[in-house]
Amino acid sequence: MSSPTLTSAPAPVNTRSRVVLASLIGTSIEFYDFYVYATAAVLVFPKLFFPTTDPSVGLLTSFAVFGVAFVARPIGSIIFGHFGDRIGRKKTLVASLLTMGIATVLIGFLPTYGNIGLWAPILLTVLRFAQGLGLGGEWSGAALLATENAPAGKRAIWGTFPQLGAPIGFIIANGVFLWLNLAMSPADFAAWGWRVPFIASAVLVIIGLYVRFRLVETPSFQRVLDAGDVVKLPLARVFKTSWRPLILGTFIMLATYTLFYLMTTFTLTYGTTASSVAQGQATASKAGTTFNATGFVPGLGYNRNDFLIMLIIGVVFFGIFTLVSGPLAERFGRRRTLILTTIGIIVFGLLFVPLFGAGVVGTMALLIIGFTLMGLTFGPMGAVLPELFPANVRYTGSAISYNFASILGAAVAPFIAVALWTATGGSTILVGVYLSIMGAITLVALIISRDTGDVEYETNLT
Repeated sequence: MSSPTLTSAPAPVNTRSRVVLASLIGTSIEFYDFYVYATAAVLVFPKLFFPTTDPSVGLLTSFAVFGVAFVARPIGSIIFGHFGDRIGRKKTLVASLLTMGIATVLIGFLPTYGNIGLWAPILLTVLRFAQGLGLGGEWSGAALLATENAPAGKRAIWGTFPQLGAPIGFIIANGVFLWLNLAMSPADFAAWGWRVPFIASAVLVIIGLYVRFRLVETPSFQRVLDAGDVVKLPLARVFKTSWRPLILGTFIMLATYTLFYLMTTFTLTYGTTASSVAQGQATASKAGTTFNATGFVPGLGYNRNDFLIMLIIGVVFFGIFTLVSGPLAERFGRRRTLILTTIGIIVFGLLFVPLFGAGVVGTMALLIIGFTLMGLTFGPMGAVLPELFPANVRYTGSAISYNFASILGAAVAPFIAVALWTATGGSTILVGVYLSIMGAITLVALIISRDTGDVEYETNLT
């Protein structure tokens, strides 16, 4: 009599739907947070947290605290990258989401300067730093979750899942502010309405945590564990053995970050700035504020709500072409797709003046073209940056490249763009040239790099 054959149960796997939601939710919160804070930093934080006799000083201080997150992000990439390559992607993703989410929600409950004095801006700065720490580890973990669970030949497609968080976060954040502008008075918004978007982010955090707790470890990192190839000091190892991909990855991402922040932050500022001194005086009089014509720099003069709607339309193209970029990168190669897109970005930078000067149609065309290019360059990055690094230092390497690119391309882009705009007395010609130069730097990095689509993603170790 033969004994029954025992078969082992198949190893648990992450379903596609679980991977999509778990990788998408964190980046959605990331970009939602950016727009919520950036909007509040302009509209209410200068008065509520940084009151001063000079409004411009309060605004600059508010933006300085906004920039604290960019300082914290590289630190977060090192911390979370270390644990992501040491204990695994799942646990680290939960930790980064908790760090980021709790800080965002707590901002919504902060007492203002009028309640607790200097402690208000101090606590706001601390929470903004905590947001940056969480963000530093969020994107890389989400990209690894998607690509390390992807079927063969589908990494670039699955790598677009976390990238979709950018347009989704933008649309949700600006949709919330549009609704608040229509639903309440400016006085109510300043009193309590600004808190709503921060507190409401708790819903996204709870959903994200629920999905991420149900994940199992990615196959790539599980193989690293099984082979006993976990690195004790991923940071030291990645700088020793993968310094070239670190540099290339940073500059490959440079044009993407510059384009994104010019298309969002700068276009909103330029688009809603009065086009003449008379218009600015009329707007200020209607709002009950004082308009200072000294050093006036003209913009396009659109109503803020109208321009936000135009931006949201543009961002829809961002989302569509983020999805389109995945199949293109699989079929034609990551490098070739990005080279052609980067050439498009360089040419696009030279079209700023003629498009902005062509009225509503030209401005809308600029937004659609810019966000289309944004989708085509941002989408493949979810696969490209992780593919540059071996499996046992992949979290650390991709996180450092992504977040150092954010300093070079994102943190300084709005300030440089505004400085160039004011230096030319209202022209955007140098802003466009600045974008083209950043695109040229990225193009050089792409030309001297190799296509990453054929790497042995599961087994390459250092």
